Amino acid sequence: KPIGLFDGGFSLGPKKLLKAWYRKHVRLNYGRADLVLRLAEAEGLTAHAAAVRLRLDDVAGKPAAKKKLLFKPGDFVVYPTHGVGKVVSIEIQEIAGHKLKLFVISFDRDRMTLRVPVSKARTSGLRKLSSRKKMDNAMETLKARARVKRTMWSRRAQEYEAKINSGDPIFIAEVVRDLHRKAGQPDQSFSERQIFESARDRLAHELAAVEKTDLEVATEKLEELLQAA
Repeated sequence: KPIGLFDGGFSLGPKKLLKAWYRKHVRLNYGRADLVLRLAEAEGLTAHAAAVRLRLDDVAGKPAAKKKLLFKPGDFVVYPTHGVGKVVSIEIQEIAGHKLKLFVISFDRDRMTLRVPVSKARTSGLRKLSSRKKMDNAMETLKARARVKRTMWSRRAQEYEAKINSGDPIFIAEVVRDLHRKAGQPDQSFSERQIFESARDRLAHELAAVEKTDLEVATEKLEELLQAA
């Protein structure tokens, strides 16, 4: 019996002509066109509806493509407010009836473990270690002249904390540079010393991870650059 094309009232006509039309306009091969015709005849569909049905069935039958994870167990990562950590595992937990895939990250410096949803990794600021080029830029920042604003300490302290918590090694290097004191310069206040050490340790941890060296060696390198500046 005739089968309409696109409900437009066209008759089936020669099968070869229909197959050629489908191959050109619907990008089906000749064997695929045969399947369309058989399905249309069996279920009383238009040729177009049968083609759509076959495509939907194909999609439904294919397993969902797995998204490549940003990190894998063993990778070193940087979380803005905690610095360098290590992905120890990837686990699935059920929270409020929903299953969540989580990166489990260990921070030796803070002796803590953090779980970050895989879907929120980018928006949370979780990132891979900086490149050597970026760390080199951070080291150059340490050598530059300190830039201390003449504002209230409370405001400067907030700015320093924001730079540290950004996780950006260049911003952190600016804090280390600006709060460092050489021999002969006025001593740091207690709060200045705290922020300085926090920034220096954060920078040293990432430098050690990037250069695959010990924390002590990385810290000594920073101190040498500061003294030579």
